[in-house]
Amino acid sequence: MSAGKTGTKIAAIIIIIIIIAAAAGWWYTTTRPPAKKAKIAVLFDVGGRGDLSFNDMAWLGAEKAMEDFKVDVTYLTPPSLADMKPLLEEYASSGEYSLLVLIGFLWTTPLNETADKYPDQKFALIDATTGVVRPNEVDILFREQECACLMGIAAAGMAHTLGGDTVAACAGMDIPPLWKFHIGYLFGVKYYDLKMGTTTNFLWTYTGTFTDPSIGKEYTRGLLEQGAKVVYGLAGLTHLGSFEAVKEWHKTTGELVFAMGQDASQEWIDPEHIPISGAKRVDVAVYTAIKMVVKGPWEGGIITLGLKEEGVGIWDIDGVKWFAEQASSAGRLAPELTPDKVADTVSQLRETYITPEVWDLIHDLEDDIKAGRIVFKTPMTHDEYESIISALMAAQSLEDLNVALEKGSVS
Repeated sequence: MSAGKTGTKIAAIIIIIIIIAAAAGWWYTTTRPPAKKAKIAVLFDVGGRGDLSFNDMAWLGAEKAMEDFKVDVTYLTPPSLADMKPLLEEYASSGEYSLLVLIGFLWTTPLNETADKYPDQKFALIDATTGVVRPNEVDILFREQECACLMGIAAAGMAHTLGGDTVAACAGMDIPPLWKFHIGYLFGVKYYDLKMGTTTNFLWTYTGTFTDPSIGKEYTRGLLEQGAKVVYGLAGLTHLGSFEAVKEWHKTTGELVFAMGQDASQEWIDPEHIPISGAKRVDVAVYTAIKMVVKGPWEGGIITLGLKEEGVGIWDIDGVKWFAEQASSAGRLAPELTPDKVADTVSQLRETYITPEVWDLIHDLEDDIKAGRIVFKTPMTHDEYESIISALMAAQSLEDLNVALEKGSVS
């Protein structure tokens, strides 16, 4: 037999052996160690967990990512503003983390001063931007105007149904995300007035803090004394004090007034006085950032989430009930309440105080935004922000509202 034929025969025999061995399950395999879990650090702003809003929503998104992607997540709250940069430097220099997720505008300066020093460390800044495009940094922003304008329509409608003519907001710090909330909220109130032929007084106050419910209560009491029928909470932990003030006002004066929540569904806190909450899906932003690292693709730059992406909006009754269920599971729901009772109470309040005409206005504007027929401006400076607010306050026609728009017009 020739060498060539012998080699071919041997090769054929080896192949047959491999096939049989594989089928029998005894072919040699190597045992590989399990893949190492990705480590993620979520750094809250100085308010930290417990605000039942912004930071808690960030935690919710990270917890879902931990379950879905089997990552390890570490949480940290800086004790003060002065601690933010040193903590970021410490975590970035450790080399332990696949991603550092920074929650809120207050991380902007520390990140700008840190990101370039650690080009191999990935960062995700949530609800803010450094203004610098880096390959190791993604900034995830929200188009807050798209949520706030719908809440403005609801607030104005409720105020007039309650027999009043004044709406207000208890806001946190004078920072860009709040500029957008201010513009959208005022836009929605004016839109309601110009569509319905009414006049609504508009009050806006900055408390200067996201972490002090007592300040929120004090400021909200002042807004109620000025005639506010509805107060929009836009101050994180601080506006939990707004909820207390609204409830006490009703109890002591007999005058029914409402608060509106934001970010998480907050109706469960006091469903008799909080008929509606705006959604700012910080959880979606955090989840998205972690997914980019674990599943890819990772791309540095800026991402914005709005109504179309379900990043903002108004919580529906299913959402209200879900958050009430979470509150109940955590022992935070009042003893006399159940998730079903929260949902039923809120449904009744909405049916009574948000008329079908108001919902029609909300849905019409929502449709225009989702379709891209209306695009809000994002003010780049404080002067531009103040200019837009001044023009909206003076608006006498629907066309005057276009000062807040980058594209399209209202009609």
